[in-house]
Amino acid sequence: MTEAPSQEHEAGISLPLIALFKGVLYADAQPQLWQTLLRLQARVRDYVAVVGLELMLDETEGCAYLRQGPQTDDADELPRLVPRRQLSYPVSLMLALLRRKLAEHDAAGGATRLVLSRDEIVEMIRMFLPETGDEARLVQRIDTHINRTIELGFLRRLRGQEDRYEIRRIIKSFVDAQWLSEFNARLAEYHGHAAGETRPESVGQAEGDADRRE
Repeated sequence: MTEAPSQEHEAGISLPLIALFKGVLYADAQPQLWQTLLRLQARVRDYVAVVGLELMLDETEGCAYLRQGPQTDDADELPRLVPRRQLSYPVSLMLALLRRKLAEHDAAGGATRLVLSRDEIVEMIRMFLPETGDEARLVQRIDTHINRTIELGFLRRLRGQEDRYEIRRIIKSFVDAQWLSEFNARLAEYHGHAAGETRPESVGQAEGDADRRE
């Protein structure tokens, strides 16, 4: 007769699973839980695979999250546990600009964390948005895009510093290097959109668990 797993053993895998089902697990935010995940990652992968999910774990960047696994041709199609949402043009642009900023920061050998002020973000994106003739309204719109990016988990507002934001490194998993390499070619499209000439394609779709990132 096989001996049932101990409560302690079950609790060990439960803790990282709960964190992952809530959103992204960061090594710097929850170091003990991160170590538990590293130790039990094989079991976590097996567990989430049963419900059609994959564990995405990046030890270098110190982050892990779940995404929908690939469907096989001979398997019954499972409902998506992680729905995809099309991002708006301004939010797509925001992610691309933040991703490029992070790449430049890393290339320069900067600190692990990259923090930007609200003014820096406003100046970074405003040239790609249509002119409204109303400065206050434009900044208000950009604030809305910043807040949406925070909701998606790609920016984090610093405590006690409401006008300063950290770029979360999980953004590297959602705006990949190939897309980033084509970014400069797309700038003309963005400038055209700002002039009201064209409406460029968005970065694409985001996994639904992005709405739960912290």
